Amino acid sequence: MLSLFKLGQRVIVLLAVVLLCIGCSSVATLDRNPWQVLTVPSEANFQDITFTNDSQHGWLVGSKSTILETHDGGESWQQVSLDLDEKNNLFTSVSFDGDEGWITGEPSILLHTTDKGETWSRIPLSEKLPGKPDTIIALGASSAEMTTDVGAIYRTTDGGKNWKAMVQEAVGVVRNIERSDDGKYLAVSAKGNFYSTWEPGQEAWQGHNRNSSRRVQNMGFGKDGRLWMLARGGQIQFSQPNTLDEWDEAQYPELSTSWGLIDLAYRTPEEIWLAGGSGNLLCSFDGGKTWLKDREIENVPSNLYKIVFVKPDQGFIIGQRGVLLKYQPAVEAAA
Repeated sequence: MLSLFKLGQRVIVLLAVVLLCIGCSSVATLDRNPWQVLTVPSEANFQDITFTNDSQHGWLVGSKSTILETHDGGESWQQVSLDLDEKNNLFTSVSFDGDEGWITGEPSILLHTTDKGETWSRIPLSEKLPGKPDTIIALGASSAEMTTDVGAIYRTTDGGKNWKAMVQEAVGVVRNIERSDDGKYLAVSAKGNFYSTWEPGQEAWQGHNRNSSRRVQNMGFGKDGRLWMLARGGQIQFSQPNTLDEWDEAQYPELSTSWGLIDLAYRTPEEIWLAGGSGNLLCSFDGGKTWLKDREIENVPSNLYKIVFVKPDQGFIIGQRGVLLKYQPAVEAAA
């Protein structure tokens, strides 16, 4: 049996650890919450959001074959019903360029419109397609680039009648995949133990080992020439500018928390938003050097898993069960 002296020592050590953890979690509070919680007519788990060239007209897609449309910049949303054979599709991606739009989904579905979504047609996909359609990006008249959940990349220039494979082989099941504005791709493996890159002109994906023991959760392209990487345990890293393998020292914006980091997005080259589980939302105004916490959003009962800035003054955060947040730019005081 422990002596009272030794027991007292253990209690003191335990208290010290608790106090240390509390100190580590003291992230400064953001002085203004710019996010409005919207009410949408669905409790689907949304996956993607996009707008046409008119920033007032947008689309939101997700589980349970859910498609929502807005004509007022995202303030209000209306349900869109399509006559599909399947009634429980998971729509994973939506993209518009002008009047032309595309939606991908599971099980293996691709939709196309040329009239701003007034009508949609289903594009037949080959049964030999490796994997399920995952992301789609509209690239202009009759042109789009589609990926699958095993990292295959295809491009069409004739409205989906024919598709050209951009890589010789798929990379394997991926956790997530992201495309840069200039056509490069990043893909994180399903288990988060490595990531792969591809750029136009290459015949195959280039594999890269993760640089720590922590499994990678998500990766993407910044607006400042850097890559960003989120790993388990609340870790974030930025690469050296214009490199794929050289990384700065890991950061832990809120060290003592157990919630994971899920997605990151740049509003401007210096302003970065970082979302995670249990309504956690952080912001950096200095390119990721220091972080502030948006504590008003902690009351939102949802994991926040996708941040999209359509443009600097128009952004959205997607959460579970129909949760959608809309960015509200600061109103400058009159002179």
